[in-house]
Amino acid sequence: MSEHSDSVSGAPTGATIRLTVGQALVRFLSAQYTERDGERQRLIAGTFGIFGHGNVAGVGQALLQNAIDPADGEAEMPYYQARNEQNMVHAAVAYARTKNRLQTLACTASIGPGSTNMVTGAALATIDRIPVLILPSDVFASRAVDPVLQQLEDERAMDVTVNDAFRPVSRFFDRIWRPEQLIPSALAAMRVLTDPAETGAVTLALPQDVQAEAHDWPLEFFRERTWHVGRPVPEPAALDRALAVIRSARRPLVVAGGGAVYSEAGAALAAFADATGIPVADTQAGKGAISADHPASVGGVGATGNDAANTLAAEADVVIGVGTRYTDFTTASHTAFRDPDVRFVNLNVKAFDAAKHSAEMLVADARAGLEALTAGLTADTAAYRAPQEHQDRARELAAAWEERSAPCFAPHDQELPAQTEIFGALNELMGDEDIVINAAGSMPGDLQALWRARTPLQYHLEYGYSCMGYELPASLGAKMAAPDSEVVAIIGDGTFQMAPQEIATIVAEDVKVILVILQNHGWSSIGSLSESHGSQRFGTKYRMRNEKTGLLDGAKLPMDIAANIRSYGIEVSEVSSTDDFRAAYRRAEDSEHATAIVVNTDLYGPNPPGIGWWDVPVSQVSRLSSTQEASARYEAEKAPQRHYL
Repeated sequence: MSEHSDSVSGAPTGATIRLTVGQALVRFLSAQYTERDGERQRLIAGTFGIFGHGNVAGVGQALLQNAIDPADGEAEMPYYQARNEQNMVHAAVAYARTKNRLQTLACTASIGPGSTNMVTGAALATIDRIPVLILPSDVFASRAVDPVLQQLEDERAMDVTVNDAFRPVSRFFDRIWRPEQLIPSALAAMRVLTDPAETGAVTLALPQDVQAEAHDWPLEFFRERTWHVGRPVPEPAALDRALAVIRSARRPLVVAGGGAVYSEAGAALAAFADATGIPVADTQAGKGAISADHPASVGGVGATGNDAANTLAAEADVVIGVGTRYTDFTTASHTAFRDPDVRFVNLNVKAFDAAKHSAEMLVADARAGLEALTAGLTADTAAYRAPQEHQDRARELAAAWEERSAPCFAPHDQELPAQTEIFGALNELMGDEDIVINAAGSMPGDLQALWRARTPLQYHLEYGYSCMGYELPASLGAKMAAPDSEVVAIIGDGTFQMAPQEIATIVAEDVKVILVILQNHGWSSIGSLSESHGSQRFGTKYRMRNEKTGLLDGAKLPMDIAANIRSYGIEVSEVSSTDDFRAAYRRAEDSEHATAIVVNTDLYGPNPPGIGWWDVPVSQVSRLSSTQEASARYEAEKAPQRHYL
């Protein structure tokens, strides 16, 4: 939980200042700070905005006034012009994630479609437990204009608007019907944004007339506030119970999730592994929490994990979850952990996650919890190390996987390179503090299985919501947060077509990112899934309508992605081999401005070999033999699925 302290303003008690709600909000946000481990920084580092009739004269005017005529004592609130409302929330999420949730950005949009465009971004932030402040404009509180343009009318109630759609996807939601409501609501919003256990999207819906309404605000409201992000330690009795379970383990396995990254627990995790010899697997969000070069690292676990980690998961008698929420991909849809007597010890700052799988719960900060576990397991009277044969097996399995997966990076007997060849080249070319970004399609599966992350910063995969369209705006947000890192967004041609707009923002801000677009003329991930589940890649290729068949199985679309990107004003290279990609990447690395590399790749892979499983139900009856065969396979593969009780 976070706490806050206030600096002394020096203003007389009871002093006020007359500002609009928009102006007051901007001034308040500019005075909010976070602190953890003695490091203090602005909480809201800037505001993305797209203006319309709902906010142009409210929050928009306040941002303008802050930029050109700030009041005495008012801090700067940088403004960034976005092109798409969903994209700007993605950029804010990427910024906050890169800052380990200690800083974020606000996003303001106009009433109606501008605001509801942000709902997907809010869902992503909340699912991924990443703080972002969303400021959707709303109807007239006075109802002097009713219905206003773009207002949803509900015959049952007068206080329902489209912004109520934010309620289920926000960790905190409020609508500011009167100016004075902003004070308690804004403070509550900051509490949620800075609480590691509760954070996610925070939404303050702002009626457009209220945004422009003046009010006499107490100056104390605008004091600098520091929200202290603590490190809760394990409750002693819970720690003892967890230690007892771990000491009983013959085949233990750590599963490191995103919480291990956000709490900056990498050194503590490595020390735990060194002290105990317990192998460490990682989730998509947790990759890099321990370096791939560490002797205990066995790589990604679950549906898109590698064979080494998944074999150890199947054999594990004790699983130690660190900062993971156990998504279906991590548990391979409840088939990964197959020991009939497997037990879980879950270390998580959020009790909801710590309790999963009937675990022994350690509700604590990941770093503080790991330090406590290490101390308990290395005590002279009760020292514990995993059996040597288990440590040896883990290293043998990891080495065998490295050998088995190596061909994924080598040229294949096909005209165009597989995307795995490009990933292998990137993994070699990028530095330890550079950032690779991806979110959806077949690429996250390949990357989790194959990428060797050497630092927590390097691997930035959004796979909680797996939102197509995240990658490009996320590169903007990540680069804003880590200006000294090379930021590389890997984007499929399907994702690129959904959300290319923020290239314009990247150019306007002269943000140096590298966009790598893999063009294979289809949806590779869903195509492969469709084929393996009996649906014959139906509707997954980008093809012209065929007059003879009536299907989309004609010629490839005459689409020129490289020309499309050039129209935004950035340099583009188009390549069709791994060697040419390497050369293009080095040129992009040397450039001072954003660049793009369009890589023509093979639609059919190949992808990494693996034993992970994902539950995607298959039609139980069908006239198609392909579906009948897939249904039989599905029933057999589903057999190990169970609840962990």
